[in-house]
Amino acid sequence: MARLELDIDGKTYAGRLLADEAPESVAAMREFLPLKTTLMHVRWSGYAVWMNIDEVDLPDIPRENHTVYPSRGDVLLYPGYRNEQELLVACGPTRFSSPAGDLAGNHVATLDASRDDLASLEQATLDDGAMDATVRIE
Repeated sequence: MARLELDIDGKTYAGRLLADEAPESVAAMREFLPLKTTLMHVRWSGYAVWMNIDEVDLPDIPRENHTVYPSRGDVLLYPGYRNEQELLVACGPTRFSSPAGDLAGNHVATLDASRDDLASLEQATLDDGAMDATVRIE
């Protein structure tokens, strides 16, 4: 079974890809990963972190397995319907939104990370700023 892995500040967060639930989104990710990027604290969405992927040339991806309210550990691919393209990781209570309003991202993976690990990750980006990250499929 393929897994999504995020390497952030020497720690690896991994989880199951949801290829059956979001097949076109996962297929698109297989094309652009691995990716070295920057992980940032969300500005509008609550307890979450995100990675801008505007440099990625994504195909047209439909809404699939999409949500505005991801659960802790959920990874969303947002193809940029109304805002910039991104990957979002929910670390606690999250309502995916932007200055354009609520956004529904495609739920592509769920990380097997503890509540404490995700809370620490979110807090580190809030306190210390952006962090280097690598995202890949293993």
